[in-house]
Amino acid sequence: QVQLVESGGGLVQPGGSLRLSCAASGSIASINAMGWYRQAPGKQRELVAVVTAGGSTNYADSVKGRFTISRDYAKNTVALEMRSLKPEDTAVYYCNANARRALRPSSADYWGQGTQVTVSS
Repeated sequence: QVQLVESGGGLVQPGGSLRLSCAASGSIASINAMGWYRQAPGKQRELVAVVTAGGSTNYADSVKGRFTISRDYAKNTVALEMRSLKPEDTAVYYCNANARRALRPSSADYWGQGTQVTVSS
């Protein structure tokens, strides 16, 4: 199995910053993309940011210029630095990894348990 464990959520005032971290562990042969998604109450889960195996990044338009995704390939971790946070950033943030397990021929998506980010004064 592949496990993803997130940390770093919490309550922050508008304009503040938070850093989310996610570590992948288990019988991992390789990881393709790693990224962050979020889901606000009553809304669908949406992509926030993703980084590929080759280092390419992609961001949701709503977070460009405020959020930065980074990845440690040796440690199988991914982080999301969030700045200038807005109330509309409030959501449960989920870590995602597209990974291939050892001795398996194909990759699959794995998800963390989610961490709450609340932006409020």
